[in-house]
Amino acid sequence: MKSKLFRMCVVASLLVSASLLAGGCAKKTVPSEEVKPTAEVPRVDTGDKMGAMESLESDPYTAANAKISEGRTHGPMLPVYFDFDKSSIRDDQKARLEGNGDFLSAHPRVMIAIEGNCDERGTNEYNMALGERRALTAKKYLMNLGVAESRLQTVSYGEEKPLLYGHDELSWAQNRRDDFVIR
Repeated sequence: MKSKLFRMCVVASLLVSASLLAGGCAKKTVPSEEVKPTAEVPRVDTGDKMGAMESLESDPYTAANAKISEGRTHGPMLPVYFDFDKSSIRDDQKARLEGNGDFLSAHPRVMIAIEGNCDERGTNEYNMALGERRALTAKKYLMNLGVAESRLQTVSYGEEKPLLYGHDELSWAQNRRDDFVIR
């Protein structure tokens, strides 16, 4: 008795499902009129292929439209990397810092934050102090290149914002850096 009732319920549910599927997909009627193409809008060719004009008064380098180039540094500036437990600028990093100074000199309204970073080795307190020393060293270098101090802000993240999370020399070397972020 139960199996007969069960079969009847299954058959009834299948019939209801099939009727809902068949009836639920009604087709829309398409008008048989011929659709006429709209008139083509003539294109204006200025001949210079330059695109829209941009005001010469605006500075394209603002925090809103800055692009990340390497690390957390906004392009076209580059980050500066440090040796383990050091805050002095390495000889191979001076050209990067001088390039950042050239960019800042060419764009006098750009303000930046110099973010000092460390690898994970050492205590949090030590790494915060080391990150601050690194940021201050880069700030002093840029000031010596002629960048106004009022345009430079420093902040230390210590080991709190690593780029790479590995526990090897490559990861640590990438995390020992100053980032230059447009504010």
